[in-house]
Amino acid sequence: MTAAASARAFPAFAPRTAQRVTGRTWWGRAWTEALEHAALDGRPLRKGRAYAAAGRVGPITIAPGRITARVSDADGTSYRTEVRIEPLDDARWERLLDQVAAEAGHLAALLERELPRELVAAAADADVSLLPGMDELDHECDCPDWELPCLHGAALGYQTAWLLDADPFVLLLMRGRDEPAVLERSRAWRPRPTAPPGDAVGVDARAAYRAVDALPADPPPVHEPAAPLRVAPAPGIPAGELERLAAAAALRARELLAERDETTIHNPPAGEEEIIR
Repeated sequence: MTAAASARAFPAFAPRTAQRVTGRTWWGRAWTEALEHAALDGRPLRKGRAYAAAGRVGPITIAPGRITARVSDADGTSYRTEVRIEPLDDARWERLLDQVAAEAGHLAALLERELPRELVAAAADADVSLLPGMDELDHECDCPDWELPCLHGAALGYQTAWLLDADPFVLLLMRGRDEPAVLERSRAWRPRPTAPPGDAVGVDARAAYRAVDALPADPPPVHEPAAPLRVAPAPGIPAGELERLAAAAALRARELLAERDETTIHNPPAGEEEIIR
């Protein structure tokens, strides 16, 4: 069991132009899309964007599963507002961190404050949702408004996208692990051993060959007598001499082949030992 991640506090944002309210990065925009898809009414979203741009959101605290801040109305009344997202359980975190550590470029990108699309896709293939879906964000606010999200929750949601733009480790913290925990686990990662099919256990081929009864004895070589060569008489060449030369060559060739086979069995060429493993 991994220790609980620490919460992080971020100072309040200064006002910015309305054109820069939505996320700047692809993952920041994915966050705001999830926020907007969950809304039942567009009016609180528009007011929330205006509140975010005007800097009405106070310091933001992010902890596993929740983002909290106080959001102020024009009259100075502030409300405690919270956005919630489900943290990953230990099993899903193990699968996600396997994906982070298995590809060196993923961790390098995170350290450069980038979130690789390939990492998010690989996590999804491992049944881990890193970015929120359209129905995954919950909101709570002590204001009297009944909309979900209310304008205060929307303002906090939009400013959360700004934090994600600057540092995707914020998203990992929301999901349950802070940056030190992710780095520690990634640096200690080792590929998981792959078990052989069933209960089979591998055996070294050379050890098996050298075992006394591992393999049956080689059968004795069978040398079928070759039919004698018959040479047609030719002018100036005795046929018998050619036949004797051919027979001697055939015998020597058979001896050389037998010697080669014996050497190959007991001293395989470089590389063949690994092939037979």
